[in-house]
Amino acid sequence: MKPNLMIWTGRILTGIFAIFMLVASIMPKLIGADVATNSLRELGWPDGYVLMIGLIELACLVLYLIPRTSILGAILTMGLLGGAMATQIRVENPIFSHVFFSLYLGLFMWGGLWLRNAALRRLFPLYAPEENRGATV
Repeated sequence: MKPNLMIWTGRILTGIFAIFMLVASIMPKLIGADVATNSLRELGWPDGYVLMIGLIELACLVLYLIPRTSILGAILTMGLLGGAMATQIRVENPIFSHVFFSLYLGLFMWGGLWLRNAALRRLFPLYAPEENRGATV
């Protein structure tokens, strides 16, 4: 894939991820929507944590969207998504639709970052560079 196309594809994936997080998760928590409060209550979270979780999600998203801090933001967001996954496991929700949803989001987020960040692509290439192929340790 051409570098310019990769960067723009990564930006689009990042934008979709950011909009999804804002609309589906962060904003309902920040405005105190019943859907956020009820969902977290069903997962065992006390009502007082809704705003705090929304603010943490927002902070992670902002860090992810700033190019200088995008990797830190992605790592922190994965921690947050891991906690969400653990919560889904604890309440014994279905694996593929609920538990793995955090994994799907994380892969989408990292995919967008990988496509738009050349340093990350060098760190995690899709294939070994020519000089490393067939080398033994």
